[in-house]
Amino acid sequence: MFLYRVAPGQYAVAETPGGALRILRSDPFQTPREDWALGEAPASTAPLVPVLPGKIVGIGRNYKEHVKELSSPMPAEPVIFLKATTSLIGPGEAVVVPPESQRVEHEGEIAVVVGARLKRATEEEARRAILGITACCDVTARDLQRKDPTFARAKSFDTFCPLGPAVWIGADPENLEVITRVNGTERQRGHTRDMTWGIVDLLVYTSRMMTLLPGDVILTGSPAGVGPLVPGDRLEVEIPGLGVLANPVEGLEA
Repeated sequence: MFLYRVAPGQYAVAETPGGALRILRSDPFQTPREDWALGEAPASTAPLVPVLPGKIVGIGRNYKEHVKELSSPMPAEPVIFLKATTSLIGPGEAVVVPPESQRVEHEGEIAVVVGARLKRATEEEARRAILGITACCDVTARDLQRKDPTFARAKSFDTFCPLGPAVWIGADPENLEVITRVNGTERQRGHTRDMTWGIVDLLVYTSRMMTLLPGDVILTGSPAGVGPLVPGDRLEVEIPGLGVLANPVEGLEA
């Protein structure tokens, strides 16, 4: 099952990626999935950013090969950072390269949408709290990331968090792949088996530091192959079984 947001305050459900949509008359964060009530086809079928999270939690250096390409030490525990919610954009919206950075890079990732409140969760609680999976690009101003003591500025420019196109309900969190392409050329490919910390582990760990609320999004880390984005590029992040998140890249005058 695939959950789309098709209008402010309105969700719709499809049985297959990009399939026929029916309006969801239930709150996906309050009503168990088996009790969701569906209605007629929505007036608009163009997908928006699929959720509006209270917070976006990023995980850094979760793939060993990505750690190597950054020439960074392998962390002993997950590296957590926050990404501004104002960086969110949906399918088809433009990633804007800001004049403050000379090196903006793509980081295609698997994103987890939290469906229930988690505080110091057990593994079983964390697993049950997964609403679904979606695709993301953790766009990063790499030169600023290397310059700053924290990741906040480099990760949080407006448009630096494309997310979508839908939330895959019922996806297996241990068996997911993510592929990033720029202008049709594959740049990144990773699988959950390549992660140092799996999706459930990350939810358990993060919930020790901060309460996770319904709708919050966890970005689970980038596989190796990060590289530059420049105006005129077309960025695609695919999770097989879910579909493709596609965004153009534009420039912004100083």
